[in-house]
Amino acid sequence: MPEELEIEFKNMLTKEEFQRIKDQFSLTESNFSLQKNHYFDTPSNELRENQCALRIREKNGRFEFTLKQPAEEGLLETNQPVTEEDTLKMLKQGIIPPGEVSDALLKLGVGMKKFLHFGTLSTSRAETGYKDGLMVLDYSFYLNNEDYELEYEVKESKPGKENFYHFLESMDIPIRPADNKIKRFLRAANSN
Repeated sequence: MPEELEIEFKNMLTKEEFQRIKDQFSLTESNFSLQKNHYFDTPSNELRENQCALRIREKNGRFEFTLKQPAEEGLLETNQPVTEEDTLKMLKQGIIPPGEVSDALLKLGVGMKKFLHFGTLSTSRAETGYKDGLMVLDYSFYLNNEDYELEYEVKESKPGKENFYHFLESMDIPIRPADNKIKRFLRAANSN
């Protein structure tokens, strides 16, 4: 099963801090690509109640179905490629395509449920290597909101955390908590 442990550190940014980091890594608009995250849950929000998230990410004409679940450290991601047709069926009818994600949903006890698409968050993203990890710069827009975020994806938590906080300090950026994108999306949806 294509599962991976996701260990990442996040920090919200101002627009000016976002620009400074872009400049630090010499990133131009050509380094950014657009991705859309389509989010799903059962009508009774069973995934959200179990701290899980289900999405289809659309990027560069490709589609990836992902279930994120809490893990001892970080998040356990189950991923599978899906077709555009699978994506449309999921968006319009809540039909889960067969595969690794549906198997993981069955193990959670929600595999045979009806799923609803509750929204889409779009992100312009650039990625660059940084000290044994991947630095990710995101500008997201959704429901008349926009935000800026820095993520640092690593294999090992302790050195990753040290590298991330040292980078923020070197850029004179205060530490700001960053909920994951689905939580930010839901907060915006609930306030509208």
